[in-house]
Amino acid sequence: MDTYRHSPKARSARVAALELPERADIAPPSVREADLAILAAAPEGYLDTTHFDTAHFPPPDWALERFAAAARDGALAYTGYSGHAGVLRAVASNVSSFLGVPVEADRNIALTPGTQAALFCVLAARVDPGDRVVVMDPDYLFTARIFRFLGAEVAYAPLILQDGKYVPDLDLIETEFRDRGATQLVFSHPNNPTGAVYGPEIIRALARLAVRYGVGIVADELYSRLIHDDTPFAHIAAEEGAFELTATLLGPSKTESLSGYRLGVVVGPETLLRGVENVLSVTALRAPAYAQHLLPGWLGPDANWLRDRLAQFSALRRQTIARLSGLDWMTLHPQDGTAYLWADVRALGRSDLEIGTALAREAGMLISPGYQFGPGSAGHFRICYAREPRGWATAMDRMVDVLDGMRLRPGP
Repeated sequence: MDTYRHSPKARSARVAALELPERADIAPPSVREADLAILAAAPEGYLDTTHFDTAHFPPPDWALERFAAAARDGALAYTGYSGHAGVLRAVASNVSSFLGVPVEADRNIALTPGTQAALFCVLAARVDPGDRVVVMDPDYLFTARIFRFLGAEVAYAPLILQDGKYVPDLDLIETEFRDRGATQLVFSHPNNPTGAVYGPEIIRALARLAVRYGVGIVADELYSRLIHDDTPFAHIAAEEGAFELTATLLGPSKTESLSGYRLGVVVGPETLLRGVENVLSVTALRAPAYAQHLLPGWLGPDANWLRDRLAQFSALRRQTIARLSGLDWMTLHPQDGTAYLWADVRALGRSDLEIGTALAREAGMLISPGYQFGPGSAGHFRICYAREPRGWATAMDRMVDVLDGMRLRPGP
């Protein structure tokens, strides 16, 4: 009797879509393959500027103390999908003060394994295949990838420069809502990668558009505590009529260096939170149970600690701007949030892949290329300056030497 065997699929079409092959013209043959090529060029011991230096900027002392105390109690190993009831009550109280809107622990909050999981859970709970969604360009590199995985149609709204500040194109966004059937607006605030903080008038205008056309909002506010020079910050969930439409994503992973504890927070209306809970139930089940008990010490009780850390980040921001401003062919528009700098290097006339590979190989530095953040963001790169100041100064010297060398050499 003949036996017929089928070869198993190496990967699904959904997983293939995660590599964003439609960006092959700026990241050949796909975003994933371009990333791997840059990484392969980096020597041993390279400096990774794609994330915060959690050795120089360690978590607050209370983090390990709270985690250890929870871990000693085995009864805390399991929680409901949305999180431990006592932790949720504490987080709801702190979030209410932070956002300026009343938040109920059992209706409006869910804890997730990092803000990345928060983003996936919210989008999976809200978006169906074929839905049209609006994303800023540039914006957080994984947002478009998740939408492609979910089968959504992504419409990009390029940020525009006004008086040196990046702002959304409100007219284009309204056109997407009114004429093209967009169902969701997703954006990071402050913007990742540029660091842009949108003024209260911009946030109010976005909220009014969403309310007028009944469009859902996802506001990734992971960096909303990392704001320089006392710049005003407006939470879109606090705008009139916006809370019932808005998922706000928060977390302590960046500013507080708690990324290793894998904690994210979703804040929103009860209908959204039930959907998030359902997605959690078939993915990670819950945020790490012991780590959850760090959160009552965050977002308010740590104000004095935060003030000192922000002063360090702001000093590094000034150092970075001063050093890179010496490249008169590079265009910088420093913004008011995050610990990232978004550099415009289109004057080099080189591809993102070539620039990223050269910096990895010759400067021993890994950067985040522009192609990761949107189809219109080629010719830029993002660096994270949350590093030890002296070592960072040396690293920037290497970066400047390599980039200036590329400027002087003829292109391919």
